[in-house]
Amino acid sequence: MEDFLIEILESLGLPVYRQGSMTEKTYPESFFTFWNTESPDHAYYDNKDYGTEWAFMVNCYSSDPAVPYEKLMETRRLLKQNEWTVPGKGYDVYSDEPTHTGRGMTIYFLETDKDYSFIVNDGAKFLIAE
Repeated sequence: MEDFLIEILESLGLPVYRQGSMTEKTYPESFFTFWNTESPDHAYYDNKDYGTEWAFMVNCYSSDPAVPYEKLMETRRLLKQNEWTVPGKGYDVYSDEPTHTGRGMTIYFLETDKDYSFIVNDGAKFLIAE
């Protein structure tokens, strides 16, 4: 599921990093981070789990304070088109770099045993078999 999330985020034109993994001494002008907060089994039937509930924090940081708001709204639209649950329009996040501001949101995806056809930013489709 992380690869699918990364592909969606990269389609928006900014670099993507796992939260806390940046090794560059200078931050990029704008970028995304993500963190998988949990991935419990969704439900059980007949002693078998039914799907996985994926939860991620997605943050956008930029030296331009408008970019995190703009990019998160684009991200929200694209994630919802791809069957992610995005409850809300985000929240402020702390940046340890004084030149950058950040916005974040928590997103969810229910992974089941069926196949999904997803839409990416340019309208192209690709298939992920779960």
